[in-house]
Amino acid sequence: MEPSDVDRGSDPPDERALTARLSVPDMDCASCAGKVETALRRVDGITDLETMPTTGRVVVHYDPERTSETALVEAIEGAGYGVVDRPGAGATGGDGRVEARLTVPDMDCATCAGKVETGLDRVDGVTSYETQPTTGRVVVHYDSDRTTEAAVVRGIEDAGYEVVGRDGPGGDGEHGDDHGSASGGVWRSRRALETGVSAVFLAGGLLFEFALGTNPQVGAVLGESLFVADVLFLVAVVVGGRAILRNGYYSAKGLNLDIDFLMSVAILGALAASLAFGEGLYFEAATLAVLFSFAELLERASMDRARDSLQELVDLSPDEATVRREGETVTVPVEEVSVGEVVLVRPGEKVPMDGEVVDGESAVNQAPITGESVPVDKTVGDEVFAGTINEAGYLEVQVTSAAGEDTLSRIVEMVEDAQANQTEREQFVERFAAYYTPAVVAFAVLVTLGSPAVLGVTVSEAVVYGLTLLVLACPCAFVISTPVSVVSGVTSAAKNGVLVKGGSHLEAMGAVDVVAFDKTGTLTKGELTVTDVVPLNGNTEADVLRCARGLEKRSEHPIGQAIVGRAEARGVGDRSVSAFESITGKGVRATLDGTPHYAGKPGLFEELGFDLSHVHATTDGGSVTRTSRQLCERHGCLDLLSETVPELQSQGKTVVLVGTEDELEGLVAVADEVRPEARWAVERLRDLGVERTVMLTGDNERTAAAIAHEVGVDDYRAELLPDDKVAAVEELVAEYEGGVAMVGDGINDAPAMATATVGIAMGAAGTDTALETADVALMGDDLSKLPYLYDLSGRANGVIRQNVGASLLVKAGLALAVPFGYVPIWLAVLAGDAGMTVGVTGNAMRLSRVRAAAPETAAETEAGA
Repeated sequence: MEPSDVDRGSDPPDERALTARLSVPDMDCASCAGKVETALRRVDGITDLETMPTTGRVVVHYDPERTSETALVEAIEGAGYGVVDRPGAGATGGDGRVEARLTVPDMDCATCAGKVETGLDRVDGVTSYETQPTTGRVVVHYDSDRTTEAAVVRGIEDAGYEVVGRDGPGGDGEHGDDHGSASGGVWRSRRALETGVSAVFLAGGLLFEFALGTNPQVGAVLGESLFVADVLFLVAVVVGGRAILRNGYYSAKGLNLDIDFLMSVAILGALAASLAFGEGLYFEAATLAVLFSFAELLERASMDRARDSLQELVDLSPDEATVRREGETVTVPVEEVSVGEVVLVRPGEKVPMDGEVVDGESAVNQAPITGESVPVDKTVGDEVFAGTINEAGYLEVQVTSAAGEDTLSRIVEMVEDAQANQTEREQFVERFAAYYTPAVVAFAVLVTLGSPAVLGVTVSEAVVYGLTLLVLACPCAFVISTPVSVVSGVTSAAKNGVLVKGGSHLEAMGAVDVVAFDKTGTLTKGELTVTDVVPLNGNTEADVLRCARGLEKRSEHPIGQAIVGRAEARGVGDRSVSAFESITGKGVRATLDGTPHYAGKPGLFEELGFDLSHVHATTDGGSVTRTSRQLCERHGCLDLLSETVPELQSQGKTVVLVGTEDELEGLVAVADEVRPEARWAVERLRDLGVERTVMLTGDNERTAAAIAHEVGVDDYRAELLPDDKVAAVEELVAEYEGGVAMVGDGINDAPAMATATVGIAMGAAGTDTALETADVALMGDDLSKLPYLYDLSGRANGVIRQNVGASLLVKAGLALAVPFGYVPIWLAVLAGDAGMTVGVTGNAMRLSRVRAAAPETAAETEAGA
């Protein structure tokens, strides 16, 4: 593959640039992607492009004043690659621009994607496209005034790929028969049948050449057995090599030095050598045709495993919904349900669309979205997500998001797009591949020409050495090793309620040395509750709560809401309230049953003249006013200012005093409850190798210290404004080479998350902003998923290193051994190409078995490991 002329992975440099996202499912290997890139680089006006062979997608940024989506599509079609439809295809914008989501299941490698892109480039009216070989999809945008979806489909099929599930007309593509459709399977495809027949002729030729050819009696009957064997070998080449040579033609047409082209040259070269030098290389040509076809089938079967992993996410959402219309219930496709309509969800059914419960109550299994293992109770007013499962009760849900725009659809789309954000290793491999193939091809030529003189081998042996090196010249195995690992890891994370926005974030998360946490809503639940009520001066707890409720029930502050909630839970009566007033930064004031009352910080009561160091704490009905310090000589007193309030604050609690202008009636302490899994998550991160954990909060020093101690973080920083959090993260990034992950839940955390190496959003399910802006989103409010993410990322980095290293070492080792006769051509095909591709894919799929551990099973998890 040649390096792209554009800056891959960067933002479009021109603000006028448009983005085309195209799905080319047959672009499922590095060679296919190379064809795509080669074709697109010839289109003037492209400012940036990204090919994603593991998902079969291509993202192109282009200047609309210099080119169009039509030109881009024509380039793809010229390379011989096809496009297929997905739900939602054919959506038209006001300017006539139409999006066609097409499924081309046979586009399963980068080479295939390149042919599809070449084919699409030839269709006038196509303005942009994106090919995804790992998912077998192509997204095409075209101008409906200039072309039609049928023309787009024909362009793809003319490139040799079958389009399935589309809205427009089209014929059956030969390529689909070659590689197997979604329904037929790889091993029942035309390509599999041809490979089997070719293998029979190859075996027959071997039988004549090595078994029957040594028997004089049989030879006398059958004539020249070697001639018969050569004929059988030629038939094997014709049958098994048909698809190879056809794909090689498209590669040559697009000037792509990929595996299809190299294998075509090797097969034709063997036949040409046999004719030119009288050397019998028909067996080698037949072996290449049969083994490479078998290798292609293995690769496609292996790629199907990766596709199936992502398809499981797509299949979570039901295709139909039961809707109440005009007093009747009807079942319709989800695409026909409008926002605002009410869908009915019976026990055991999946929720078809995002919405809000308007009637009924039930427990809903949200594991497909949030990864939560325990069903969540839902009642009127609660939000539910498409793809979640209604466990027991009956629900009526008012739809809030159209089909294709719900949370699950956004998750699937982001997972498909994840490989666009390339890892550093992937970028290195692609740069290396751009030089590897030409270098090995040049080495093959030198070995072929020089071996007879230098090594003393025959011309026939030298040609075989050269052909073997051509087979090894394709970099598919190590080019695909990183993307397929990213897809496997990102898909596994999504199934466990963690959305990773790209391979670079997955790679970076596994290397971070520091994890920084926001406090409120991250380490804590973000929901204040009353923890202590201290009656003073003869009052009871009910008296204090009654006054506090009257003062706070008109307040919108979370502390006031927590106090009102506690009073209602205890069944405390209400009081007549008038003249309510909020005292900014200090508390509230109101008249209760004709008497002015106050509730607020200790400083408010000091301003009223109270001596908080001598407060009567008994409940004997006595009264302590601002002039009654003498009573403390006869009754026990509290030093609120120096003892009680600081002690409560040291426990992470906020103190509210309640009283009149003359009497302090009581004290209420409120706290944000620490998440039960927070301490386990911090300890687990430390066990997995995180060097340092830090809490960053805007809360006061005493509260921050209490929470930090309770959850076990290594350090904390308190009373921070958003800018201060950014500065703290910058300091940590500069100090630790591995990087910093920042975990937060609010808008105020966004700058710090953006500054960190990896920004992680808590509770992002249904939150558009968090889904769009965070590098990683924990879909549920479950902090225990953080150690899982770190563990998965570390394992993914290990798998990527293994795949890249093994691919390079095996390829290099085989290439160096070829001139010495140690590598037969069949070994080069099976081990150097198919074997490594299947191996790296299988190794990557191990990531799908990584599961998130719950705090209660932590000990079992560690024991099992």
